[in-house]
Amino acid sequence: MGGNGIQSAFGAVQQAPEDPLFGLMAAYRKDEDSKKVDLGIGAYRDNNAKPWVLPVVKKADDRLRDDPNLNHEYLPIAGLANFTTASQKLVLGDDSPAISEKRVVSLQTVSGTGAVHLGGLFLSKFYTPSNSESKAIHVSSPTWANHNQIFSNVNLPIKTYPYFSKETKGLDFDGMVSSLKSATEGSIILLHACAHNPTGVDPTQDQWKQISTIMKEKSLFPFFDCAYQGFASGSLSTDAWAIRYFVEQGFELVICQSYAKNFGLYGERAGAFHFVTSPGSHAQETTSRVGSQLAILQRSEISNPPAYGARIASLILNDKELFAQWEEDLRTMSGRIKEMRKALRTKLEEKKTPGTWNHITDQIGMFSFTGLNEAQVQRLREKYHVYMTKNGRISMAGLNTNNVDYFADSVDAVVRETSK
Repeated sequence: MGGNGIQSAFGAVQQAPEDPLFGLMAAYRKDEDSKKVDLGIGAYRDNNAKPWVLPVVKKADDRLRDDPNLNHEYLPIAGLANFTTASQKLVLGDDSPAISEKRVVSLQTVSGTGAVHLGGLFLSKFYTPSNSESKAIHVSSPTWANHNQIFSNVNLPIKTYPYFSKETKGLDFDGMVSSLKSATEGSIILLHACAHNPTGVDPTQDQWKQISTIMKEKSLFPFFDCAYQGFASGSLSTDAWAIRYFVEQGFELVICQSYAKNFGLYGERAGAFHFVTSPGSHAQETTSRVGSQLAILQRSEISNPPAYGARIASLILNDKELFAQWEEDLRTMSGRIKEMRKALRTKLEEKKTPGTWNHITDQIGMFSFTGLNEAQVQRLREKYHVYMTKNGRISMAGLNTNNVDYFADSVDAVVRETSK
């Protein structure tokens, strides 16, 4: 309409800032320099910087396509039962008492993001600690950026606890412990099960035990985000150790599980949400009540989850031969990333690049917090066409034998230039 037309009822809506990571990806795609390096995206790449479809996923995919009974009917609200049952066993262990005692209720979700959202929404509506201030969820500083957005959307107040030490480029364990000790009793604590995003810094098993002790003393509620099981160390059991230990200690807790990274099913959105109650005569009745409310929340938001990715994962999780091949594929991915960590650290130390670089190999998983500052990151992008998030986080999967020398040379040059 013309200038005198009816004004929109949404005139007060502000233009939202562009998502920084997806903006970074768009800038990388537009860059025509032949040496450009993408270290922003959180997805695995092979040594030729190409997406890698796991061989075991190709096998499972072929089997599904050849199944004459395959259809596109709705899944149940809670998802594919064979998938959620196998997911419980994967994260808790085949012989977990929590499973045998029916203390777990699980729903298939829209990957890990959907699981975190469902968990946040459930706690926002139903978590009733004795102190109303305990309704806040405490997240590490820093944490995955989407955590803040998700919990804000479901009206969970957010607080932070110290996690990353800029001095050591490792865990600020003293700061974390001090913060947990001072948290209001009953508070929700978000914990990264392994391969902390964005820092790549994980507590040791002994530190996890100390965290557990403090949380038990303060009746803190664990909210585990598990996006990298098997991808971090190459061992599914090692990467699930913290979760299994907390369950053994009798905690009531929730777990958000993603199959994007460890199966390479990024676009298929396969994940699971698990509620685990503590041991006792109330257990089965509690999981029944909780499960009924989770189903209502799921129904009102997505009705039922997407089928294809869950079918692929379920086929692999429930077949011994395919499962064994998956474990080998996990070792391939985690092994290549470890090799890139070693190569990058070695090259920077050989060049005597100012600073210390042991944190590159001390950290684990997809990401590394390099310690580079925002100005150095900007210089790397403008002069050397290297793309990473402004906080200095790099995706180790973006490095390969073809570009690690160039990246090390670029970092060395920029650090020297800005250290003068």
